[in-house]
Amino acid sequence: KKKPIYKYFYNYMMQIGYSKFIKNFFFTFGVLVCICSCSSDNQSKENTLNSPNIIFILADDQGWNGTSVQMMHNEIGSKSDYFETPNLELLAEEGMRFSDAYSSAPVCAPSRYSIQFGKSPARLSLIRVGMNTDHIDHMGFISIPKALKKINNEYRAAHFGKWGMGSNPSVLGYDISDGPTKNKHGNFDNNKSQWKNVIKKDPKNIFSLTDKAIQFIDICSEKNIPFFLQISHYAVHSNIESKSKSYTHFKEKPKGNQHIDPGFAAMTFNLDESLGILLKKIKDLELEDNTYIFYMSDNGSVPNIPGAKKYDKSYNYPLSRGKWDAYEGGIRVPLIVAGPGIKKGSESSVPVSGSDILPTLIDLAGNKKIVLSEIDGGSFASVLFNENIKQIKREVEGIFFHVPYKNGIALKRPHSAVRKGDYKLIKFEDDKSILLFNLVKDKMEQLDVAHQNPQKAKELEEILENYLKDVQAPKWKDGITWKNIPLKKINSRY
Repeated sequence: KKKPIYKYFYNYMMQIGYSKFIKNFFFTFGVLVCICSCSSDNQSKENTLNSPNIIFILADDQGWNGTSVQMMHNEIGSKSDYFETPNLELLAEEGMRFSDAYSSAPVCAPSRYSIQFGKSPARLSLIRVGMNTDHIDHMGFISIPKALKKINNEYRAAHFGKWGMGSNPSVLGYDISDGPTKNKHGNFDNNKSQWKNVIKKDPKNIFSLTDKAIQFIDICSEKNIPFFLQISHYAVHSNIESKSKSYTHFKEKPKGNQHIDPGFAAMTFNLDESLGILLKKIKDLELEDNTYIFYMSDNGSVPNIPGAKKYDKSYNYPLSRGKWDAYEGGIRVPLIVAGPGIKKGSESSVPVSGSDILPTLIDLAGNKKIVLSEIDGGSFASVLFNENIKQIKREVEGIFFHVPYKNGIALKRPHSAVRKGDYKLIKFEDDKSILLFNLVKDKMEQLDVAHQNPQKAKELEEILENYLKDVQAPKWKDGITWKNIPLKKINSRY
């Protein structure tokens, strides 16, 4: 005789607890309602099969060398000498790692905007954390979910974790999300306590976010619906939190010369564990042949722990400085992509940035009808399928970084930068001075070659200045912080 269905629910509730049962029930119910209500009765199986699933994992404040994956084959310093990320190593073995990948800004909010819209922070006039965002057309701009749904309206999109932007994920086309979350939703205290490790079963919500992602994947897979899933982790941004077992492991492990904080290492390891759970789910559901997985960070690591203190050697070494600056330590980040057609264990040195993500995903989804305008990114889909391709096409030459304010934590000088080819130019707004670096020969940015190569310096300075004028970027003026004030009330533009 069959057991009544309510007894199954009752037994499950007794196993996990009433509050968790209710929370899981309503989350799963919400996903089902959202997907079922959005799905077409005449679902096109052909379209679904041709439309890949895409998972975009965004770490918070994870530096270029913040994993155990060596991002550059001839630079041992491009991986940590202490952290362990075995699942990310597996992902790199299955796909392509980018040695010269950049966030679009050295801080989170402008970087995240750039990923969604393919536009630079300068073009968006969104250049720092804490800015008013009323001037941004969240509803009208083409975002990742909106673009994918134009290609195939069967696509469903979810965002779990730190949003860190204005508006709401639903406005950008996400069918289900955690809402307009910020650092505080992932446990952040802006005081000295943030740098002392705290033991938790679910540090930085790493595993609860992963649980939501798994449920979303399960339902989409069962209904044969293509999906875009973005998991924006709160880790490895402070507060430092980790599981007890991982903390004990790194406490007992010999520290590196470069990385030495056991709590930070343990939190990094826990983040990697969640990637392993996700990879196993994709394999178990046999979705590997039709799923692309992107792993990236929103900006470089803090240059030291505890943060906001003087340091002799950045945590991002051999890159200089770190989060909050447009030097390499603040903007060069890990990027790994795996999926069908991508050569296993490959590496690309093509400079790419967060603003390239949107056009790349559009190409991977089989775009034949979307034309993007007034964007700064270009698709690197062709690079994924041919590691010998050395550059991508963009509407505007170069990758731009714009930090037009004094930052009390970091460099304390307003500056902008552009990378084009092997070279990068930094221009300071307070005295109009410039620095020019050949990043292929000098990734540490120690040797200014502006006087040795005045033509290249002039070329890049003109490109940078013309670009900032074309997009009417915010212009530094002493005393302007750009925080919490509507942009129309600040009369300072290029």
